[in-house]
Amino acid sequence: MMARSLIRVLVIDDSAFSRQAITRMLDASPLVEVVGVARDGEEALRKTFELQPDLITVDLEMPRMDGFTFLRVVMSKRPTPVIVVSGRTGEEDVFRALELGAVDFVCKPSPRATPELNNIEHELVRKVHAIRDLRIEKVQTRIGSTPALVQEGGVLPSSMPKVVAIGSSTGGPASLMQVFSAFADAPQCSFVVAQHMPAGFTRGFAERIDRLTRLRGIEAEGGETLSPGTVLIAPGGKHLELENIGGRVVTRLIAADSRDKYTPSVDRLFESAAKHVGADLLAVVLTGMGDDGREGVRSVHLGGGSVIAESESTAVIFGMPQQAIRTGLVDQVLPLGEIAGAIQMGYRTSSRRGQDHEETS
Repeated sequence: MMARSLIRVLVIDDSAFSRQAITRMLDASPLVEVVGVARDGEEALRKTFELQPDLITVDLEMPRMDGFTFLRVVMSKRPTPVIVVSGRTGEEDVFRALELGAVDFVCKPSPRATPELNNIEHELVRKVHAIRDLRIEKVQTRIGSTPALVQEGGVLPSSMPKVVAIGSSTGGPASLMQVFSAFADAPQCSFVVAQHMPAGFTRGFAERIDRLTRLRGIEAEGGETLSPGTVLIAPGGKHLELENIGGRVVTRLIAADSRDKYTPSVDRLFESAAKHVGADLLAVVLTGMGDDGREGVRSVHLGGGSVIAESESTAVIFGMPQQAIRTGLVDQVLPLGEIAGAIQMGYRTSSRRGQDHEETS
């Protein structure tokens, strides 16, 4: 896409009301052009090849060809960024779609035709605009990929960080699963994660980590003590922070408000972790749009911790890692497939800080 070209969108939904509402929302943006609509998977597939849109919005539940089959075909034949806009209950469907190549999702407030659908306009338009920075080839390489398992080997336990704080946004769920799946055994460090995700989905994501990896996945409720081999996920709609109570570092949850730019906030997680974990902290910035995590990286550096940012070579959207790198305080810039190994080995030197800045030039 040219920098100033309109984002050409194909809208797919079996509900005429939803098609019209989504089309109206997107057409209201001066940066977006809806080039077509489709009411079922077969029509959607035909129009994808005819119109060659820059982006597709799709409901997962469609007649003649469901959204999962549609995703498989599109990602293999004509790779295109796809945002799921679905009212299906059950977060497993959303995570399955993300694994098949969808880059993000927006949840309808109700599966029925209702004016409440208008409530998703801001979120939908924001995510469609972000597509300009997305590299679809990075999505392709992750579909069906099996990460190389990281073995503990002869690593000295003292070399590993005690706490690993990870921040991510668009493309993050699949990236996090790739990192966590790479551990052959649960590492002797605890993880805290701020992934931009709406309320109602983070519990299912934590359960997915718990079921499919060697780590124990938990949606944070506040008051948990950090323990090795455990991943605490910030709940959607709230901020996850760390605090010290009676000499123990525990989690706390802060409700988000309308002034918050990002929820859950990576900056707030990093800043609180830096304050209470210090040099035993490793912060990791993965794929995502925007600059969440940039100020947190400064706090981690000042507290004596280390920072890894995902490389442009693998990031679906390089915005968050790029902003972190531009601080000059990132210790290592790594492709996604090497991050689990770096955590296992316990990266503890600033000798490469700033070395990879040419990636942003």
